Amino acid sequence: MKTTLWKQVGLSIILLPVCNRMYAKSPQQPHESLLSHLYVTNAVLHDSLIAKTTAAKNLIIPTVQLQSSVRGFVDQYLDEHAEMLENIKERNSSTFKTIQKILVKRGIPAELIYLAVVESKLKNSATSGVGAAGVWQLMPVTARHLGLRVEGKTDERRYLYKSSAAAADYLVELYKQFDDWLLVVAAYNCGSGNVYKAIKQSGSREFWKLQRYLPSETRNHVKRFIATHFYYEGEGSLATLTKTERNIYLASLIEAEEETNETDSTPAKTNQRFNWVSITQHEGEMNFLLRK
Repeated sequence: MKTTLWKQVGLSIILLPVCNRMYAKSPQQPHESLLSHLYVTNAVLHDSLIAKTTAAKNLIIPTVQLQSSVRGFVDQYLDEHAEMLENIKERNSSTFKTIQKILVKRGIPAELIYLAVVESKLKNSATSGVGAAGVWQLMPVTARHLGLRVEGKTDERRYLYKSSAAAADYLVELYKQFDDWLLVVAAYNCGSGNVYKAIKQSGSREFWKLQRYLPSETRNHVKRFIATHFYYEGEGSLATLTKTERNIYLASLIEAEEETNETDSTPAKTNQRFNWVSITQHEGEMNFLLRK
């Protein structure tokens, strides 16, 4: 993923906003024992950027594993649909790049493109039986709410760039509500109201605990998203974890960084706040997406 602004930022400061709070909604503050070794470079972090840092050779980055409870579903889904998924990738190289660029620009993990794969197989011509259309399968009322024209012969849900930008804005809205990408995927399918209802009925905000209170189509929709993600990436990401799982994983990254025994005398700066978005690993490098 390309961007006009790349800065070298230490691993520790990248994890600081996670400890503080995604989207500034949690009253929790980072533990002083963590803050004692956090540091920041002299990089200037703007509203949206990719911060790139090369992991030390002796730093083993934990991978995001597939949840055991969904392994059977994923195995069966990929057995039945692996060829289809491969064809989608081969035939839509430019579409993948366009959508991922739009997602990243809006501070969304690029892996959310796999939601569009599940929704429509990346077909602009796709139309559901209830009237959803385009790559992102937006309903007319939702599309209009997001600023798309759906009238007469004009249906901007079928315009790749405009519909992807609108869908990205919608995903941002949902993430601000749920702070959990699996719940975002669920809400995208069945609406926020049904997710909130499931949260109330289950007494939990964890997808794996509230899923039985969701429509069966929505449960499977989330699992298809996870399966598709694992097919293309070979592993999970923070987009396939619940909020609790995400925090556990990020804690493991802090532990991995600490094991490098790296020291830095630069005074910690804890007065900056950033919204963490995603962490990816590619060819030995960790890429972090932040929004100030």
